Amino acid sequence: MEVTIETSLGRVAGVEADGVQVFRGIPFARAQRFAPPVRPEPWAGVRHATQPGPVAPQNPSVLGPLVGVDLQTASEDCLALNVWTPGPGRRPVMVWIHGGAFVMGAGSQPMYDGARLARRGDVVVVTLNYRLGALGFLRLDDLAPHGLPAAGNQGLLDQIAALEWVRDEIAAFGGDPRTVTVFGESAGAMSVATLLAVPRAQGLFCRAILQSGAANFTATREVAAEVGRAFLRELGLAPHEAARLREVPLPRLLAAQERIFVERTRAGQHGLPFAPVVDGEVLPVHPLLAIRQGVARDVALLAGTNLDENKLFSVSDGAARTLDEPRLLRRLTRNLPGPLAERPARAAEAIAVYREARRARGEPTTPPELWSAIETDRVFRYPVTRLAELARAHQPRVYAYLFTWTSPLLDGALGACHALELPFVFGTLTDPRIAAFTGGGPEAEALAGRMQAAWVAFARTGDPGWPAYDATRRATMRLGHTSGVEDAPREPERRFWEFWDGA
Repeated sequence: MEVTIETSLGRVAGVEADGVQVFRGIPFARAQRFAPPVRPEPWAGVRHATQPGPVAPQNPSVLGPLVGVDLQTASEDCLALNVWTPGPGRRPVMVWIHGGAFVMGAGSQPMYDGARLARRGDVVVVTLNYRLGALGFLRLDDLAPHGLPAAGNQGLLDQIAALEWVRDEIAAFGGDPRTVTVFGESAGAMSVATLLAVPRAQGLFCRAILQSGAANFTATREVAAEVGRAFLRELGLAPHEAARLREVPLPRLLAAQERIFVERTRAGQHGLPFAPVVDGEVLPVHPLLAIRQGVARDVALLAGTNLDENKLFSVSDGAARTLDEPRLLRRLTRNLPGPLAERPARAAEAIAVYREARRARGEPTTPPELWSAIETDRVFRYPVTRLAELARAHQPRVYAYLFTWTSPLLDGALGACHALELPFVFGTLTDPRIAAFTGGGPEAEALAGRMQAAWVAFARTGDPGWPAYDATRRATMRLGHTSGVEDAPREPERRFWEFWDGA
């Protein structure tokens, strides 16, 4: 059945099925290349909102079949969102920011279908697109201040524009603009963590859920300038020619972006080449510093990680699967933070700490397993834990979880890997493109129901249903084949990282 709703830009027509109204591809802003988003033009008549809008331009991914992004629809005119609502009312709103290393993904991925979450929780679910890669996060201001208005946070400004649309329009869809939870995974969670520190985003949401991501992937202006110079070189341009990027065909931009991403990763550069920039304006200071100072004191927080995050990335890292002890030591020496002179000793200490802790729990201690565990904690678990600690100093409603469900794919080799919790949160386990990754059956469905109930309870009340996190007890909800609250899980490993505050 068709349903029509009036917005400030014009009427949109969606469809209603099984008690949920769905509106897809609603424009919330208009993208101009390497510039902040602007308000879209109003339209006359009724705009049919039954198909997702184009995805942000991006390169193909080896995870394509699982990610489910239709690259055939890609366009720079990609700033659209999707809404699932039970209908008229005044319900909590959950706004999803997708992940993908800031270079891939879309709010329209089948995994993020919001119908089940909206129906089960009686909430309004919104998913959105934002600009990715160079189009979203290339900074040129310091190289060519009079060339293009590319401050490096175009994608972040897109996310804010979507939240402003929610503030202004969501009441017409049955949502309460005063009860907005922003949630995301991986780069989406990193975006959420960054938004906590953005002055323009304050007041646009009152709760935040961070799944496998924190504020550890932001760029300084200096690093952003390095990436900008490298990007221009790839296209044969000098800094004073930056304005010519407006005319470069999109395929060439994406090819240069891919080369930069691959080269910096191979060179062992920490961080992501395209990520939010601490520019002193949109993002005045590093998010962890801002959170330490209490700028997010009014925002309740639910944050957690998956037990084996890094095992997803080991699939494409053949060398990681055959590591011996010397090569493990060399890899960790390269990857661990801190002064170069201290890294060999830190690497040896990490191996000893993780081996002893895992042996005590009866877990494998081979070099590949140690590599995966240490990288999981370096990139994901410790940054999330540190952010939660800093937020807890100002806000009592901070909650932690650890997702431990094992993927059946590859005979269980993926463990509880990165992104595995997503279909459980959205209730999309039965999608045939996803089921092989997650597994199914009554136990999986029960876990999905439990997680959806917790996420919705948090969105509704600021409390997911278990004790709050603090630096003494460290109460954490374990979500997996068995679930329950555990105090200070994997504490020896967490303590190892205290030498580094994550900033």
